[in-house]
Amino acid sequence: MKRSSKIAAGVAAVLGLGFAVAAALAQPGGMGPGMMMHRMGDAAFADDMRLVHAMLFDNQKIKRSVVNLPDGIRTVTESEDEGVARAIKAHVASMEKRLYEGRVFNLFSPTLPVLFDNKDKIKTVVEMTGKGSIVTQTSGDAAVVAALQAHAVEVSELARDGMVAFMRNMRANMMGRTAQR
Repeated sequence: MKRSSKIAAGVAAVLGLGFAVAAALAQPGGMGPGMMMHRMGDAAFADDMRLVHAMLFDNQKIKRSVVNLPDGIRTVTESEDEGVARAIKAHVASMEKRLYEGRVFNLFSPTLPVLFDNKDKIKTVVEMTGKGSIVTQTSGDAAVVAALQAHAVEVSELARDGMVAFMRNMRANMMGRTAQR
């Protein structure tokens, strides 16, 4: 896909997300601004979202590899682009801190709730590189290992497909919630 097409798709996706949030705010009993922040995250949520969006829009500059270990995962996420590399490092550091503190950051991921609910069962080792990060996460709990490996697939899809994958995950998550009602 051409860069201009990716940008147009990304703008459309962001506008679509904006309309979805506006619709949620307008629903009777829907989310007011305070409830939206509660559901979306804490005060650092906007900073974390800026990092995510930066990486989603520059996803073609990200190289990512994942090795499934018997007890977890080892991921290498890097970029030759200095700005993208900084975003990767900042995102990894923020997510590591969030997991440790139990401050959920979930953007339409079915695996993140499992990981945050079981944060005490996860050992995380982060190595920052000149171009990004190497993250190893392990657990003695088979269900947590499965969630770690599934989350690595989700992140790899985001790195590969950018905003298209984000919107795909959002639609799937919203459809799943609607079906559960």
